[in-house]
Amino acid sequence: MASGDSGKRKAVVLLSGGLDSATCLAIAANEGFQAHALTFRYGQRHQAEIEAARTIAGIYAAAGHDFFDIDLAQFGGSALTGDVAVPKDRSEADIADGIPVTYVPARNTVFLSLALARAETLAATEIFIGVNALDYSGYPDCRPEYIKAFQTLANLATKTGVEAAGGEGEGITLHAPLQDMTKAEIIRKGTGLGVDYSRTMSCYDPVLAPGQGNDGFVHCGHCDACQLRRKGFAEAGIDDPTVYAG
Repeated sequence: MASGDSGKRKAVVLLSGGLDSATCLAIAANEGFQAHALTFRYGQRHQAEIEAARTIAGIYAAAGHDFFDIDLAQFGGSALTGDVAVPKDRSEADIADGIPVTYVPARNTVFLSLALARAETLAATEIFIGVNALDYSGYPDCRPEYIKAFQTLANLATKTGVEAAGGEGEGITLHAPLQDMTKAEIIRKGTGLGVDYSRTMSCYDPVLAPGQGNDGFVHCGHCDACQLRRKGFAEAGIDDPTVYAG
């Protein structure tokens, strides 16, 4: 922990290793929080994002970085945890239509519940999550209504929340600073905070390219996440530092 951090308010930041979560961590750090990154190994098909999270946390999360193992793959139901093919080269209309097969059932609910537990053990008053309702509108657990509902749950379901309601101490506040931002706006924000996006991994189906990328993997360039990433950099007018396989 860096010297002088002891007086800062603590925050738990969910860190996947992707573009959005890296920006979210940079925002928390810039706002003066003592950021504790929390990364989940949840049975996802690849580990490239884990290595990216480790790198990003090393840059921004001086207070610590926790890894939590939970096997959501045993339930299946998602292209990110099972044998379902990751969609490639879909149109913007197709990406925006319905709930994609890359949705992991109840993932954010599981993650945020565990983040609440970590916040209480750290005596942290804030949780940051990098959900976005514009580019990923198909995911039910990224909507503003969901974040609002989970805030209500946090107030009711934790010792910290109950005591705060009784006038003792503070509750836990859930922050979703990227909620209403476009991908381009997120990239501009992160760039202004010095985020090195070349170290992040957003791809749903990374390609092995020894000697490059995160743990030898690069972005496929064709999945929904890669297409939205490319589009975001183009619309932001910022050079895309991402290595794509195609």
